[in-house]
Amino acid sequence: MTGPGRRSSTFTRLLRHGFTDASAAERLLDGVELSPVRNDPVLLEALGRTADPDLALHGLVRLLEAQPGASARRELLDTVIAAKPLRDRLLGVLGASAALADHLARHPRDWEALVTYEPRDLHPGVEEFERGLAEADDPVSLRVAYRRCLLSIAARDVCGTTDLAETAAELADLATATLRAALALARAAASDDAALCRLAVIAMGKCGGHELNYVSDVDVIFVGEAADGADEGKALRAATKLAAHMMRICSETTVEGSIWPVDANLRPEGRNGPLVRTLSSHLAYYQRWAKTWEFQALLKARPVAGDLELGAEYVTAVAPLVWQAAERENFVPDVQKMRRRVVENIPVAEVERELKLGPGGLRDVEFAVQLLQLVHGRADASLRSGTTLDALQALAAGGYVGRTDAVQLDAAYRFLRSMEHRIQLYRLRRTHLVPVVEGDQRRLGRSLGLRTDPVAELNREWKRHAAVVRRLHEKLFYRPLLDAVAQLPSGEARLSTQAARERLVALGYADPAAALRHLEALASGVTRKAAIQRTLLPVLLGWFADSADPDAGLLNFRKVSDALGKTPWYLRLLRDEGAAAENLARVLSAGRLAPDLLMRAPEAVALLGDGDGDAGGLAPRGRAHLEQEILSAVGRADSAVQGVTAARGVRRRELIRTAAADIVASYGTEAQPVEADQGALVDLVGGAVSDITAATLAGTLRAVVRDGWGDTLPTRFAIIGMGRFGGHELGYGSDADVLFVHEPREGVDEHEAGRAANAVVAEMRRLLQVPSADPPLLVDADLRPEGKSGPLVRTLKSYEAYYRRWSLGWESQALLRAQPVAGDEDLGRRFVSLIDPLRYPRAGLGDDAVREIRRLKARMEAERMPRGADPKLHTKLGPGGLSDVEWTVQLLQLRYGAEEAGLRTTRTRGALAAARACGLLSEEDAATLDEAWVLATRVRNAVMLVRGRAGDTFPSDPRELAAVGRYLGYGPGHVGDMLDDYRRTGRRARGVVDSLFYGA
Repeated sequence: MTGPGRRSSTFTRLLRHGFTDASAAERLLDGVELSPVRNDPVLLEALGRTADPDLALHGLVRLLEAQPGASARRELLDTVIAAKPLRDRLLGVLGASAALADHLARHPRDWEALVTYEPRDLHPGVEEFERGLAEADDPVSLRVAYRRCLLSIAARDVCGTTDLAETAAELADLATATLRAALALARAAASDDAALCRLAVIAMGKCGGHELNYVSDVDVIFVGEAADGADEGKALRAATKLAAHMMRICSETTVEGSIWPVDANLRPEGRNGPLVRTLSSHLAYYQRWAKTWEFQALLKARPVAGDLELGAEYVTAVAPLVWQAAERENFVPDVQKMRRRVVENIPVAEVERELKLGPGGLRDVEFAVQLLQLVHGRADASLRSGTTLDALQALAAGGYVGRTDAVQLDAAYRFLRSMEHRIQLYRLRRTHLVPVVEGDQRRLGRSLGLRTDPVAELNREWKRHAAVVRRLHEKLFYRPLLDAVAQLPSGEARLSTQAARERLVALGYADPAAALRHLEALASGVTRKAAIQRTLLPVLLGWFADSADPDAGLLNFRKVSDALGKTPWYLRLLRDEGAAAENLARVLSAGRLAPDLLMRAPEAVALLGDGDGDAGGLAPRGRAHLEQEILSAVGRADSAVQGVTAARGVRRRELIRTAAADIVASYGTEAQPVEADQGALVDLVGGAVSDITAATLAGTLRAVVRDGWGDTLPTRFAIIGMGRFGGHELGYGSDADVLFVHEPREGVDEHEAGRAANAVVAEMRRLLQVPSADPPLLVDADLRPEGKSGPLVRTLKSYEAYYRRWSLGWESQALLRAQPVAGDEDLGRRFVSLIDPLRYPRAGLGDDAVREIRRLKARMEAERMPRGADPKLHTKLGPGGLSDVEWTVQLLQLRYGAEEAGLRTTRTRGALAAARACGLLSEEDAATLDEAWVLATRVRNAVMLVRGRAGDTFPSDPRELAAVGRYLGYGPGHVGDMLDDYRRTGRRARGVVDSLFYGA
């Protein structure tokens, strides 16, 4: 049958058999090359079983076209149709590897290597591959022979004749045979020089571990010795030339491609060290200079070429050093650091596609297995295999890894390595990135046996196995061994406490593994410190687990204990004051800010106890108390720098106290349930941080004046708090908004007074921001007349003239929160008297002024909302956010402040309560606005506590978001409820704002 009917039938069959370009496939089948078998259903079905039928058909046509005549073409076709084993092998390779299809097109008779397999060919060893390479007498013919052997390995792989481990072993054996052949070619070219030396080639990495990829650098180390009677110097030079020539033969690229790069950078001193060393030189280096990672690499060392006796001597000599590596100082942290460095160096755009190096990738499995081997292989020789899967099986058999967990890790590793193999096989290129093109993912999925929906199934299986690898440390070791580390007496379990610790820390990635190592250090030993901590740890672990980041809490606890463990009062605090231990656990696991402050001054742990007086207790101290302490410290200082350093130290300590009180009240303790009044917590933080800031400015001003002018500045000087500072509402991350005012003393020239005032301001700002262990205090004077373009300091008369002639409406609004905070008290009071008529106008506000305020607010919301931010979750500019509530309250103050004394306050909540009391808004509306303002402020404080930096919206990171939720009282799994509640609260408040502020 011919014509449209047959074509339609063929087209449909092609689609059914997995062809994606059926039209092109139809044209190829109708071509001259396949004319004898174009209607043979066997061929079509065989093509449909390949990873990429289109690729396989195209490769078959190319191979037929390359045959040297019609008879050769017919021979190939007859064999393909008649012999199923060949058909499956050949088409399987053509459908999986465009690079091997290219090889067959260049060498069209190499398909015969796939015709029959002898029993030994099913699992060939090094000797069989050496026979396959024996005829190669130059580098080009060696590359051709290598590809021919690779063709047979790939055929067994894609047909399922060999599994992953067998394929990887065959690739390593082929690499061994190739290195030997390349070395033989190099020796032949070296003539008499080769006789001067003994040269051993030691395989490292995956080749040494008998688990090579299709395309991978072959890592080697060269060991050289002088032959009998030869001069050592000449022998090493000859060996170096021999080794370099061998590397070039394997690495150089021709029309046949390269075999693979031979990489000798794992040798002592890396690329800076000599290519070839004697055995004694290697040993001297490893005994004195080697880093931890070098012993980890030596775990896979295996002699493969050259003088195998010398190679065996090398491996025997370095083995004791390898199995003592775990006893080195900082062994585990060094390995963890290396793993972190690998992940950090992955380009951001590739992290999610990185199959080998990324989180949940192959390297995680390999590092875990190798660390377990190095820790436990010291006493258990059964663990000393260089092959990852064999070592994993041995670890399971020895009880170091649970059998079920070992099976899961084995399956994940096999799947990920199989993905890596098939990705590399396609083009025979060294890559570990999962392709993004759908067609490539489809071929990859089909090559792994995923046929229903290859792309979706591939991504699902890949993510599932990667997740197993990432979570394995928690599932296998986290909970069970914490108990063992904390409580098991040595010798009561199969593994000692020490072995349990090493086993625990060996698996995890960066921070969790290090934290668990710290945990064991806290619990082990017979010291008084260890005894106290061993008693507390089970309870502490429960408190850490009640946070969003228990690992960070445990790690921070170890750091504090390391810093203070030998201090008697610290041990007494942990043992005798239960509240201190629980408070410490809460503070250390609640985010970044409080632990960071505490790490800068670990002695502040004393604040977390029940102590009364200056040393302990979480109740904030008042402004007068703080100022007295700071001024006394400044008085004892020898310079302004020392004085301000002392002031900043007090500020740091009080920030710790405030943050700890906030966290403990938010989390609750056994002795103190969660604080019900969230507004009280907001007032506590705002008042405490504002008092701390005011006292710090007062002390800094005293230090700078005393250092530069003695006891008396040529001008009276006052600092006026503005914004949240003046409102007693500062948060943890707030700048100090201020105005600076001065008034020349009698007889002092105004210019001289101005210079002195400006010098004071400049020095204060500088000293408060000098990098140190204490957090900087940023002083912002942008709310001054004329903003950034105006003078930084003005006299009282200058302020009076400006406000009388030029003051704008927004400046009157800003002055609502102006309050003296430091400096000359009389000058501060007179400044307040000056601005009161502006901020509380006797006639209230006219309609034009009200419209202008509304217009300014609408413009601010439109222009300042960050691009991409969710307006409904923006705590400052969003619906019901801080701006909504504060502008509504401030409008009431501007309109009615002259009449109602209660409105003449700088505090938002106080003004809101006064407005409700005098009937300017209903009790319900006042409660709605108050709730929204308190919640928005709490969220901002939470973000700063959790992230360690200020932010006006909820974090996007899930763990940080969960920590914010925990601070706000939401348990695990209720982050969505938190966001919904925030939106609902903001929406209700916005309705009140629309009515009261906009008059809607």
